[in-house]
Amino acid sequence: MIFISSFSHAAGTLTGLAIGDALGAPLEGLPPPVQKVTEMEHSWKSNRKAGIITDDTAQALAIAESLAACHGYCPSDVMRRLLAGYQRNPSVYGPTSGRVFELVLGGMDTGDAARTAHRLSGSSRSNGSVMRGPPIGIFYAGPLVEACSEACSRLTHYDPVAGACSAFVNRMVSDLIRGSPRERAYGRALSRCRSEEVTAMLGDFRRYDPVPGLDALLATHAALTVFMNGDDFEEMLISAVNLGGDADTVGALTGALAGAAYGITTIPARWLAALRDLPLVTSTAYRLWVASRE
Repeated sequence: MIFISSFSHAAGTLTGLAIGDALGAPLEGLPPPVQKVTEMEHSWKSNRKAGIITDDTAQALAIAESLAACHGYCPSDVMRRLLAGYQRNPSVYGPTSGRVFELVLGGMDTGDAARTAHRLSGSSRSNGSVMRGPPIGIFYAGPLVEACSEACSRLTHYDPVAGACSAFVNRMVSDLIRGSPRERAYGRALSRCRSEEVTAMLGDFRRYDPVPGLDALLATHAALTVFMNGDDFEEMLISAVNLGGDADTVGALTGALAGAAYGITTIPARWLAALRDLPLVTSTAYRLWVASRE
């Protein structure tokens, strides 16, 4: 029974991430809607059918598959899987990751590519490495949560704020799926955060209005605020995606946290039925959770 309960929260993390991603995709880049979106809808902007995931979930699945196959974090394998996903559909990837992937595909060393992309654009603190990271929290429980989160972030996002935000979310996921109450998981993530800027904002998150931006810290703050102030999975996800802006990413992060806290059994059945890749998501979550216990 303990194993089944624990797996419910691990599956809830990855499935919640995918649900938030698909639910928020039609609202990406738009202002908050006049009438709240509560169901999976067609994305007119990208001509994507209802219930289809974006690169947010695709990248998270790539990391989950790598952790399960390699029984731990292997940067070369993660990059190989991320590149394969990018090559299948490069147009849906963000500019930070996309620029790094193009440099690597052109023959540049992975470490040099992230640093070069950061220098060329002048920044790399977008939220792409945060949205894909929650599988790390499923797999690891100790100090490797932060170490691997930051290392995985640096594959594409050289800015340390992006890595600190990823580590914060993944630490919360790790503790939540292992039974920690919400406030305790938040407190642990805050105490282990190594960025003064991230600690300052997330440590006083209620002081700021949520802004669903592309910036790693803004997206993390928006998701954390919705999660900490909400009462159940459905309420949290509806609140998150209806902020507009980078709705799929804020939805994905909120869904990962809510799914980790409450488990897959709390996700509304209508959303599970509408998610096109549900079997892939849940089977990947199962392989990842089994590998984490071996």
